[in-house]
Amino acid sequence: MIEQVHKHIISELERNTRTDVVFIISAVLINLITLAVNSSLAGESRIRGSYVAVMIIFVALTIVVTIVVLVGLLKGKQTRSKLICGLLQMYKDENVDGYYDSSLLQNYNTRYNLFILVVVFTGAVSILVPFIIR
Repeated sequence: MIEQVHKHIISELERNTRTDVVFIISAVLINLITLAVNSSLAGESRIRGSYVAVMIIFVALTIVVTIVVLVGLLKGKQTRSKLICGLLQMYKDENVDGYYDSSLLQNYNTRYNLFILVVVFTGAVSILVPFIIR
């Protein structure tokens, strides 16, 4: 039974990782697309008012996607922490806890914080730069 629980926890950790990767890549791509589109429209937006509307729509998209990704990453961080704590307890119960360094949990938390920083920073750049160019 312990083996099945272990496999299930490992499977959940793998699923968690894949989901986080999708969130991060999606956010960064949308932020870069917003940056490209809005930057290309920025110069002409003073002449054509409709370009400003398009830029605002892309800004709204960036904000919504960033919020969704941040919530997803924070939930992923919580899930990973709970799963690893469960693994650590299981390893302790089975007297094999010496093979897994519990400081890895802090490393995962740092990594999540860095991912969040990347998503927020690319989002901010994709919003600000086109309006500075304008």
